[in-house]
Amino acid sequence: MTIFKICSAAEWAAAVAAGAYRGSAVDHRDGFIHFSTAEQAEETASRHFAGQDGLVLVAVDPAALGDALRWEPSRGGALFPHLHAEVPLTAVQGVAPLPLVDGRHVFPPQLFPTVAR
Repeated sequence: MTIFKICSAAEWAAAVAAGAYRGSAVDHRDGFIHFSTAEQAEETASRHFAGQDGLVLVAVDPAALGDALRWEPSRGGALFPHLHAEVPLTAVQGVAPLPLVDGRHVFPPQLFPTVAR
């Protein structure tokens, strides 16, 4: 299983420079880093990143995050992965642009093989 973080390309560049991803303003406000599963990511993009360009999709190995990763109820009671720590770059499996085409984010098939296009 892989979990996904959607963030701006600028936030991701800062994470690479810092050696770890420490979260967005929303993550800091909520006290944890928000992630989505492959099945949840498209709705996350449409709800929380609608119309935003310049985003990236970061694929992360949840096993590399240890006990700081918790599955907690969120949207509609569904369990979402929340990380109560920073993301070490060693946990990242891949990063891809999340372009906006005709108002919708286009998810990269190389990171999203299980979601129908």
